[in-house]
Amino acid sequence: MKFSWSRGASTIWGLLYVLLVLLTTFFAAVSCAFLLSQAVRTAKHHSWKDNFNAVVIGAAYVLVCVLSLAFCLKRRIAVHRRLRRISKTYRTLRREDLPESVHRFIQQEYTRVCLITLDSQPRDGLQEGWGRPGTAYAGVRFRTALRDTIREIDALAHLIIPRHPLLRPHARMLHHFRFILPLLPKDEDGLTPLHYYDSAIQLARHASREPTENEFIVGMSAAVEIKRILDMCRQEMLEGSTPDLGETLSAEI
Repeated sequence: MKFSWSRGASTIWGLLYVLLVLLTTFFAAVSCAFLLSQAVRTAKHHSWKDNFNAVVIGAAYVLVCVLSLAFCLKRRIAVHRRLRRISKTYRTLRREDLPESVHRFIQQEYTRVCLITLDSQPRDGLQEGWGRPGTAYAGVRFRTALRDTIREIDALAHLIIPRHPLLRPHARMLHHFRFILPLLPKDEDGLTPLHYYDSAIQLARHASREPTENEFIVGMSAAVEIKRILDMCRQEMLEGSTPDLGETLSAEI
């Protein structure tokens, strides 16, 4: 959109320039014609012959026209020469390539931007849903990082179970990954990593507030554990120790 607007504005300015040149030429020609007719009417013999005023008026307009064309041509040649001096290949500008005032201005602006960037870096601040500066999760958005793990686990599940259901945008993780649930261990409460992962994903998807760091750690730990177990199953399948695992799980589907 920005590029189209720039081209449109350039076209409009070009048309306005052409219109200005045409209007200036028209009015100059009209004024010349009126002055020449006035010179003829005020002459003693009312003709062009031996009419000094008409010669002066015509010579003045011809001189103005020649000077105008010469000025335009001079500007055109000067711009063309300057453009030809611009290197067509990428070249780093050095200090001697610029006037001292330009180099000083660029250096001041660059220093100012660097200072502003340094000063705007978060230090001790805490933004909800983001990792704290100085920790292992600095610069990580919890909601996005949790949702990104869904496709990773889904890809591993499809490697183990080729007929695994396709991922739906709003499917619960417990329902979508129900066929890998028997592969996951249970804790003392009878919950698998998939239960904790499902809770974390539900928070990341639907909660109005941002996930906390503890909730993010629980969700990511569950995701890592699920991926670790699926990787182990994949390695066992490749090694041939459980050749019928994929077929058995597919048959259950």
